[in-house]
Amino acid sequence: MSSFAPIRLFLSALVFGLASTLSAQTSQPAAPTPTPPAIKEPTHADLLRGAYGPYRANNDLLFYRLELRVDPAKKFISGTNTIRFKMLADGTRIQLELFPTLQIDKVAMGKSTLKYERDGGTFFVDFPRTLRAGHTYSIDVHYSGSPVETGRFGCFTFKQDSAGRPWINTACEETGASVWWPNKDQWRDEPQDGMEINVSVPNGLMDVSNGKFMGKKDLGDGYTRWAWKVHYPINNYDVALNIGNYVHFDDKFGNLPLDYYVLPEDLDGAKRQFAQVPGMMKAYYHYFGEYPFKKDGYKLIEVPYAGMEHQSAVAYGNHFHNGYLDRDWTGVGISPRFDFIIIHESGHEWFGNAITAADKSDMWIHEGWTTYLECLYVEYNYGHEDEVKYVNALKKKVKNDRPIITARGTNAEPPQDQYFKGALFINTLRSIVDDDAHWFALIHDFYQHFKYQNIMTEDVEQFFNQQTGINLTPVFDQYLQHTAIPTLQLKFDEPAGTVQYRWQADEKAFAMPVRVGLKEHWEIIHPTTEWQTMKTPLTKDHFDVATDLYYISVDRVDKQATQ
Repeated sequence: MSSFAPIRLFLSALVFGLASTLSAQTSQPAAPTPTPPAIKEPTHADLLRGAYGPYRANNDLLFYRLELRVDPAKKFISGTNTIRFKMLADGTRIQLELFPTLQIDKVAMGKSTLKYERDGGTFFVDFPRTLRAGHTYSIDVHYSGSPVETGRFGCFTFKQDSAGRPWINTACEETGASVWWPNKDQWRDEPQDGMEINVSVPNGLMDVSNGKFMGKKDLGDGYTRWAWKVHYPINNYDVALNIGNYVHFDDKFGNLPLDYYVLPEDLDGAKRQFAQVPGMMKAYYHYFGEYPFKKDGYKLIEVPYAGMEHQSAVAYGNHFHNGYLDRDWTGVGISPRFDFIIIHESGHEWFGNAITAADKSDMWIHEGWTTYLECLYVEYNYGHEDEVKYVNALKKKVKNDRPIITARGTNAEPPQDQYFKGALFINTLRSIVDDDAHWFALIHDFYQHFKYQNIMTEDVEQFFNQQTGINLTPVFDQYLQHTAIPTLQLKFDEPAGTVQYRWQADEKAFAMPVRVGLKEHWEIIHPTTEWQTMKTPLTKDHFDVATDLYYISVDRVDKQATQ
């Protein structure tokens, strides 16, 4: 970790200010919150998918080898997933997932056929003898059927391009990868040794999947097998098929290969638009370090939906225009300067793919951080003033109708506030640190510390607490575990030249420094949930708060008017 002696002095003063106000703290009523929308009770299937139950926890994934044959005419798939795992405890059963719309043809260990029990989208594999802790085993799951198109982007879709040729793609983050292949369909455990993906498609079509291209083979029966090798752990929803009449062109960023796959009619537009990729890489390298999947390279692949962060195989469907789906995404004139899908979905290679939430409930670690990466991209290319404008434009997208973090172990989808409120919260942390040299070193070290790990919010919180020397837990909890944002309450006594101030928040221990007064000469105060008083020559109408640097609300009142 980096060391910054002058910054440590600043942080010591900040901690002293926080500690002195916290010592006099008393309990305050919680801030009023809007009535949250009705939250769907988890079903039996949700709990099976969401919980890390005993038949998941008793084993550790090591490797997948997926062999798949895709028949576009019949909209039919058939294949085998070989699953290698190490037992962490003695046991005779493990849990896997495959949507009930697909048939399990056989589960085998070597030459032995294994029994299994299906429960909706979950199936339990039973072994005739005890598998021993510390030992490695491998099973083959043979399956077939017609995937059902479902979810936001279809999960597994059989479409056609403008020339009438098959165009088949996957995008399964919300619904789950088991909609089209059998796997341990959760986020906590990724195959540590990576994955092989071999996809056979009719001659004349190409499959582009994750990882490094290992070659193609004509099978002699009208099909060609396309082979890919993933050299890193991979989240199951990142695993992707992209089958079509693709043409390929490439570029390099230093020694990192950049490979692009698009339909022939879009080649010119892609060459124009994908020229933004090296600049995107330059910005993210600057803040976080090199691309995390160098052995696999970086791919950008045209798809018929908006886009997805499939690891080393980013899906692109932004019409080869800047902005997002032909509009100014943030509405302040900055989004049209760059291609939103390239910048956002590629940012997930760092946050979402290299660092992955261990449970779906903590998905803000993917989306809040990647949305903040957009802001950093803007700052790197256009300056801090535009970054401030960009991040504040996200406020109008926040609903604040339920907490960002959902119930754990329930497979519940977090609200969209995870994107925008998540980024605004991170920007607020930057203002709490109040030293950009330290902040940029801090987020760089945060990423490097957790790279290739599956983490929870508590891990993020603990890291920032330790590295700043500040107890940020109440701040994390207020923004992530509650609906309302903190309100800075100000009571002005203009005849006396004073103002009383405190935070109104759900967290009784909430304490956060904030800049107030005149924008040209900010003064940092350290409110808690206990009233404090300061002298000020400014009237209520001239006493400003740096709301562009913190995601907060402000309530100003005249003390005399309330008496």
